[in-house]
Amino acid sequence: MQRRSFIAGMSLSLCAAPAARAESFTAFLARLRARALAAGIPAGIVHSTTAGLTPNADVLKHDQHQAEFTLTWADYSARVLSATRIAGGQAKHAADAPLLAAVTSRFGVSAEALVGIWGIETGYGSFQGSFHVIDALATLAWDRQSKFFAGQAIDAMRIVARRDAPAGRLLGSYAGAMGQPQFMPGVYLSTAVSFAGDGAPDIWNSDADSLASIGNYLAKAGWQTGLPSSESVLVPTSIDPAQTGRQAMRTLDHWQALGVQRLPGAMPLPGATQAALLLPDGPGGQAFLVYANFSVIRRYNPSDFYALAVGALGRMVLTA
Repeated sequence: MQRRSFIAGMSLSLCAAPAARAESFTAFLARLRARALAAGIPAGIVHSTTAGLTPNADVLKHDQHQAEFTLTWADYSARVLSATRIAGGQAKHAADAPLLAAVTSRFGVSAEALVGIWGIETGYGSFQGSFHVIDALATLAWDRQSKFFAGQAIDAMRIVARRDAPAGRLLGSYAGAMGQPQFMPGVYLSTAVSFAGDGAPDIWNSDADSLASIGNYLAKAGWQTGLPSSESVLVPTSIDPAQTGRQAMRTLDHWQALGVQRLPGAMPLPGATQAALLLPDGPGGQAFLVYANFSVIRRYNPSDFYALAVGALGRMVLTA
């Protein structure tokens, strides 16, 4: 039976716990500035974005005292697929239907996936985080002795240097994930797009740029047009749990021959389509067929529960 460790700020895996600090924050900041200068960040940007920085106590508190507990899929889905989140998505869909259609057309990514990620990450942009990203990333880089977080801090400086956004706009989670899509600065630089193509991507205030950036991320990750990510199914009690799991890809014909039943309204698919059967809470719980696009969503967040919830939220919002 799969269970998921639920951690606040679930869009980012923070890897290992912090090690004993090997240097003062002042010494660390000097090294970070030198590394940023060596990476080509203008000296004025380096100094203006790091002037007066001290370890952010709120970041450390969030990082070192994460409320961590085990959830079943039933628990997790009840929290994430709330009536409030579904209703919010329906309202956004009603307001942004032409935009969603345009983003879907441009990137070949389903509106269900766009809405699902947007809704789960930030409630359609309503709770993006209020931490200053360079401050948060520098704190984590020092506390964790992390080259990754230091590199992300430098990428955030690069965003400022490119004049994509002033440092004061770089707000996000305590772990440095920014804006409506919760992109790390490096992902912003490689993936964020301006939907209108007339300026720097504004993933904080623009629904269009946020949805287009999510669409571009999924497209670059290999999204297959005309294929769902997952769908709820009915399974007979005779199904062998040993045959289930994300890696056990078989044809739809195979699963249906074993008695797996797709539900009314499911997307028509050829019998040769590859799918795996997931029983996230084990036999007797909900069952899902997952397709190649399920793994694409897991590139955004490497959790089966997350990817299932993205698909479920998108379906609930768009089929209401």
